[in-house]
Amino acid sequence: MKSIHRATFAALAALALTAGPAAAQYPNKPITAIVPFAAGGPTDVVTRLVTEHMSRTLGQQIVVENIGGAGGTIGMTRAATAAPDGYTIAVGNMGTQSAAPALYPNLKYDPATSFTQISVVNYTPQTIVSKKDLPPKSLKELLDYLKANSEKMNYGHAGVGSISYVSGFVFNAQFGFKPAMVAYKGTGPALNDLVGGQIDYLVDQSMNVIPQITAGTIKAYAVAHPERIAALPDVPTTKELGVDFIFSAWNAMVAPKGLPKDIQDKLLDALSKAMDDPALIKRYEDLGSTAPKGADRGPEGLQKLVEAEVARITPVLKAAAAK
Repeated sequence: MKSIHRATFAALAALALTAGPAAAQYPNKPITAIVPFAAGGPTDVVTRLVTEHMSRTLGQQIVVENIGGAGGTIGMTRAATAAPDGYTIAVGNMGTQSAAPALYPNLKYDPATSFTQISVVNYTPQTIVSKKDLPPKSLKELLDYLKANSEKMNYGHAGVGSISYVSGFVFNAQFGFKPAMVAYKGTGPALNDLVGGQIDYLVDQSMNVIPQITAGTIKAYAVAHPERIAALPDVPTTKELGVDFIFSAWNAMVAPKGLPKDIQDKLLDALSKAMDDPALIKRYEDLGSTAPKGADRGPEGLQKLVEAEVARITPVLKAAAAK
């Protein structure tokens, strides 16, 4: 009889040792959140906002790890190949999760199939801006001016694969502009040169350009969005100006493929609580950003967004032989 009890105990112990992470009490140690860009950028700022709140809900610290390089694809590759145990998550953006396949032929992950999708984290519309002394005074004047002069002008961006690179590429391709594309090592240096007049114009996330617009050091023509944003109430939208250019950047939380469903649900629940917190909603508003709602929130909404954005952006970048 004792031998039967011993055998049963041994079997249960073995089962406990071999049980997947979903069967354990998750989380029982700190979680790493990979940000595939340098600290201080928009993806990093948003990630730190939501993960600080998520940490309180989950009862474990979420440690942000910045792994930059190759337009964010190095960090996202690390996330895609990590163990699917819930202790490694990542926050990519429109560049890493939709434009990367067209920009990096040897990409080691597929945004649509290499991850367990958690949710979109935020949307941030792009704003069309220029150096302060560029002659055009309105968006229509700017488009006419670029049509006549773009080949003599410089468009600045934060590096190949960055949001400002992708949005600018789409903007320029849509209207037939052919400026010199000037790459910088991040948004900060690009904006510094825009303020200094070394580059002519830029299409970038509102949260990046709001301080300079407010300070009057650069010129804002329009927010590429259907509605005006609270942080820039005096800047018109492309829609109200009758210009067919709507472009929002977005960040998305993912985990390695194969994450157990109950862990996925816990992460989504913690993220949703963060995005519904009034203090975070106000912070988003100050950044010119919004949280996803309804069907746009959650794994299904993110999966649809990734697939749609890859289909939309890839042909534009490939047609222009972007490398």
